[in-house]
Amino acid sequence: MSKLLLTAATIVAPIFGATQAAAEGETYILVSHAPDSDSWWNTVKNGIALAGEQMDVNVEYRNPPTGDLADMARIIEQAAASGPNGIITTLADYEVLKGPIMAAVDSGVDVIIMNSGTPAQAREVGALMYVGQPEYDAGFAAGQRAAGDGVGSFLCVNHYISSPSSTERCQGFADGLGVDLGNQMIDAGQDPSEIKNRVLAYLSANPETDAILTLGPTSADPTMLALDENGMAGDIYFGTFDLGEEIVNGIKAGTINWGIDQQPFLQAYLPVVVMTNYHRYGVLPGNNINSGPGFVTADALELVEKYAGEYR
Repeated sequence: MSKLLLTAATIVAPIFGATQAAAEGETYILVSHAPDSDSWWNTVKNGIALAGEQMDVNVEYRNPPTGDLADMARIIEQAAASGPNGIITTLADYEVLKGPIMAAVDSGVDVIIMNSGTPAQAREVGALMYVGQPEYDAGFAAGQRAAGDGVGSFLCVNHYISSPSSTERCQGFADGLGVDLGNQMIDAGQDPSEIKNRVLAYLSANPETDAILTLGPTSADPTMLALDENGMAGDIYFGTFDLGEEIVNGIKAGTINWGIDQQPFLQAYLPVVVMTNYHRYGVLPGNNINSGPGFVTADALELVEKYAGEYR
């Protein structure tokens, strides 16, 4: 859920040169909260690039290299100041990001919120619409599924705890199970070795843990390594948000029970298509678009496996 070259400390060059050929077309900038290290966002980059090519518009992807949200706020301000036709942005922390987003809207730049935040928050900041997966609802649905499978306790490996939407996933899972979140969520950080060690330490201290929930490849991949090391792979119930090559392999191997697919390709692709048609023809969908959640299991892996990390 190849890396782009940075043109400045916080700005990424327009992706895929073909989109730059649309010199007379509209310009749309997607700003995410993701650090450069998070490979899950490659699918988002592919989505905006393909939409730019198909709609004959200019597209750019920008992000804070370390995932710092204050840095992201500045990038949104810079994007708005460059005078694009539209900005597509995540809303990882409403309090930090609402100011620059509302300022962009006030300056005449159309905005679509994608991936994080809520439809209600999108309306509050003046965005045209929201395209994404309601994070708490997805966590709640996952918790209900796990409860039906007999899970009563769990470890939530939160690799991006500074983002409220990540905590919503863990909280929703706990509520779906009907248990308190309490200390069942850990701040795993983003270093793979640290994530692995913290998972091993938690499971050693809490050997009766029924299940593990990870929030994407950044935390899922090292967690699988931890389970291989302590011999729990395939024995402990394991669900994860998002998809990636190693997650798909884990589902195939029986290490991971299911992955929650929020379809990041659509989260980037659809806003470009919607904005282009809005600016050209004045048409706009009447409702927000939920791109997920959908549960991917070993029974439905053929297309997912083929396109994992690229379009899925």
